[in-house]
Formats: sequence, C-alpha cells, structure tokens
Amino acid sequence: MTTTGTAMQTDPRTDPMGETMERTTTATHTPHTSPAPPDAERLRRWRMVLGADSADSTERALTGQDAAMDRALNALYGGGGGKKPNGRGTGGRSAGLGASAPSVARWLGDIRTYFPSSVVQVMQRDAIDRLGLATLLLEPETLEAVEPDVHLVGTLLSLDKAMPETTKETARAVVRKVVEDLEARLESRTRATLTGALDRSARISRPRHRDIDWDRTIRANLKNYLTLPAPDTATTAGATGAAGKTGAAGATGTTTGTVVPERLIGYGRSSRSAKKDIVLCVDQSGSMAASVVHASVFGAVLASMRTLSTRLVVFDTAVVDLTDQLDDPVDVLFGIQLGGGTDINRALAYCQSRITRPADTVVVLISDLYEGGIRDEMLKRVAAMKASGVQFVTLLALSDEGAPAYDHEHAAALGALGTPAFACTPDLFPDVMAAAIEKRPLPIPDKEHQP
Repeated sequence: MTTTGTAMQTDPRTDPMGETMERTTTATHTPHTSPAPPDAERLRRWRMVLGADSADSTERALTGQDAAMDRALNALYGGGGGKKPNGRGTGGRSAGLGASAPSVARWLGDIRTYFPSSVVQVMQRDAIDRLGLATLLLEPETLEAVEPDVHLVGTLLSLDKAMPETTKETARAVVRKVVEDLEARLESRTRATLTGALDRSARISRPRHRDIDWDRTIRANLKNYLTLPAPDTATTAGATGAAGKTGAAGATGTTTGTVVPERLIGYGRSSRSAKKDIVLCVDQSGSMAASVVHASVFGAVLASMRTLSTRLVVFDTAVVDLTDQLDDPVDVLFGIQLGGGTDINRALAYCQSRITRPADTVVVLISDLYEGGIRDEMLKRVAAMKASGVQFVTLLALSDEGAPAYDHEHAAALGALGTPAFACTPDLFPDVMAAAIEKRPLPIPDKEHQP
C-alpha cells in the first residue's frame, strides 16, 4: 500500500498462542531523515499494526484507503480465538470472508489493490489454511481473481479430481501462467549451462584431424612454444635471384617459432543420438507440491534439448511415467495426483529398469525420503546404480523455500553411499545438473547444514 509519502508492507506473523497477526512496517521515502511522526500519525500506524480490536485503545478511526486495507486484513486475521477451517472461531469475533465465491473474489481483488504481489501470495495461502478457501477455488470467478503462484498451483492440483468441468479451463489458465513465468525465468540459463556441460563432457583427447578444436589445442599447448632460427636467407635468395632484398632481411636475425601440440583437444563427432540420459524421479506426496511444479517445468526444458534424453517419473505408492507428456508441462501437472503414501524403492526399481547406458545416465531423486517401502532395498538399489556408473543425485526439495521436513536417517544413509541429500533452489538446479553431467562434485549449498 502506498499513502502520501509512505510505503507500507505487511508481514504476517504468528504469536506464541498460534494467532496470526499482521505487522505493518513503514518507511518514509525522503532524501533525509524525517522527524518522528506526530502523535496522530503514530496512532494511525499503531492502529494499522494492531488491527480492529485496538480501535478502542487507540481511539483512532480509519478512513479512506486505510479503512479498506483494515477491512481486508480483518476479514482474514480478525480477532477472536482460534479459527476452524471454515473460518468460525472458537470464541469471540472471528475472521471470515463469507460463504460465497463472489465475496471471496471481491476480497481477492481488494488485497491485490492494496498490497504487493509477494504479500498477496502470503495472504492467499493463509486464507486457504485458515478459512477453507480451497473449496471456493472450485468456482471460476474465484480463480480469476487470485494471484497465481507455485503454491496455488499445488492447491489446484490437489483439487483436480473434485474440480467441476466449468472450472477446469480456468484452472488450466492459472497453471499455465505460472508455468510460463517459470519457463521464462529458468529456460535460457538451463539451456546455456547444460549445453556447455554437455560439450565439455563430450570433449576427447585423441580426436581425428577434422574433429580437432584448434583454439583450445593451441591454448593448452602454449607452454610448448619453440623458437626456431631463421632460415639461411642468403642461400634462399641466391636460389631465387633476389639476394639483395632477402639478404638484408636475413641480416636482421629474424626468427620464427611454433607450438608443439603434445595434447590434442577436440569434440566427438556429432551424432543424432543423445549424449546423456536424464531420469527425474519425483515424489508426488502432498508436501512436495512446489517441487513437483518446478520438476515438471525443468523436465519440459530438458526434454526440448536434442542432446538429452529425458524421462519424468512421478510416484507415491504407485509409479507413473509421464515422459510422453513432457512437451507440455501443464499436461504433466494435471497428470499428477498429489498426496498418498510413498514407495521410493518401487519408483527406483522402475527407473533402474529403464537405464540402458549407465555411464551416460543421471538419475535425480526428488523426495523428502519418508520411505513407506523397503528401506534396505532402496539403499541397495541406489548403491547398485552408482556401481554401474550412474550419476545419482538426491534433492530433498526443488523449491525456493529450502529443505522441508525430511527423513534424516535415510538422508545420512544416502550420504554414506556418496549421494549427499540436500535442498536445491530452481536457480541452482542447472549448476547441479551440469556438475552431474561432467561428473564433478555437486555444488551443495550450506554444507555445514547438510545431513
């Protein structure tokens, strides 16, 4: 929200009693330090911070845009005791947005008017958690008013089976917008990073003459530069009948040199076959919603690179291969059913059965590692793949939020096998894949905090 000379941003917090409170921070946009606000302005700010329940104590009435912001905040974070999912409190006056989709749509429009996008997304998630807003997302008018983000996509995917046909097209449009935004952010860097990694991994040290990379070969052998004496120019000139000119040149002691190419560098001959096989094995349990969205986008990007053969496998207690849908990540996402149990061993068994070139294969397991299957078999399967030459990567999450709750015992066991488990942001993922392709150590963030 912007008022005269003042920018206000909200930051939802939770107090020790579990009540969500809204803190409003203010920053005056002036080139010099401003004096302390007068009492009236200070009371207005405290009134916005503390909410409607403080009206009596501050004796400050809100008007205009302040009042509209306060109503939007109070509808979600209003007073009273603990809130039930339907918004009815356990005591006192409770928050609520009404029971109709139109009223929710109006509220969603209001918060988009008064707050920045990052705050709107937080308030939407709180509304889904506190007020049972998820059920109203089944209405087209509600969906049209929301601020699309990765978490909203996860909620829509969990509601897919209950979603009426009249809402599905709107839901797909919301999901597509998020997917397109992610692709615009991630695709170019992913392509550039992995293309370089693939070229370097394909470099050979004994190339055929037509496959030599002369630029790199010369740079690699500059230490072998030899200075050679100039030829006997007088003799050469006499033989050619031009002794005067070349003889003078020879008198200057001109020398020449050459690079001795002890080590040749080149690339393998181009081939229509893929250089590397990538298998993304993604846990579709409810807690992994954001990771599923990002993995689907990355899967589509990788599948569009002709030098890669990409397979996308999602699992809970069942295993689903979505590779044939990778040309459209929206179709991939709507082919996923979030929730259910977890059988990592079964998923890895399927992935292992599809590996035909172990030395040229990278398997990426994205899971919180809460295994409902056979733990020892899972670990043996990972060890067997690594022994065959597969590059195995374990990501506890693929999202901007960091590591979720995960099974520390399983993470430690995988680390002991040489496969450290860590959370990965979407921006880091291309570097992780490049390191795996080149068989370099993985760029693990915050190693001291890894299991």
